[in-house]
Amino acid sequence: MEGDGTENSNSKDSKSFSGIPEAIFVDNVDKFMSLPENSGGVDKVLRKLDEQHGKYKFMEYTLATKRRRLRQQIPDLDRSLEMIEKLKTQSEAMNTQFLLSDLVFVKANIPPTKTVYLWLGANVMLEYSLEDAEILLTSNMATAKKNLECVEHDLDFLRDQWTTTEVNMARVYNWDVKRRQAAKASSK
Repeated sequence: MEGDGTENSNSKDSKSFSGIPEAIFVDNVDKFMSLPENSGGVDKVLRKLDEQHGKYKFMEYTLATKRRRLRQQIPDLDRSLEMIEKLKTQSEAMNTQFLLSDLVFVKANIPPTKTVYLWLGANVMLEYSLEDAEILLTSNMATAKKNLECVEHDLDFLRDQWTTTEVNMARVYNWDVKRRQAAKASSK
């Protein structure tokens, strides 16, 4: 798009779910450098772009951490739902082993039950009926899957933004090199 020397995609699919600012591609460096906010010179513009790049990298780290947590949470929820199903169909005591801590399993005899205890977080555990526990875990699973999808989308969007910022930095730097070379050649 002409005008201010930038291109901007207005497609809803390209937007971030978590409010990540969109990097504007510098199409025309001359027009970009003549904007009032870029009056401080090339070094100031490059510092601003580098700062923006650093922010994108930090956001990427934060989202990658969230993605890793969600990828661990989904299988845990799935195993809990499987156990609820097994407990709902149980008619007699069941011998099993459960994980007590890393690599430590304990044998247990589980009598038929109509309730389970679920960790809610922050050292809080509540008793639920099997039906209520299944509803809660199913809801949590749907939310975790939706959140993972949003995080994956935002990570893709973010990669595009920091790539655009890197390209902008290179374009501004190369523009300055050419400008200096032209100034040096005309002064001879």
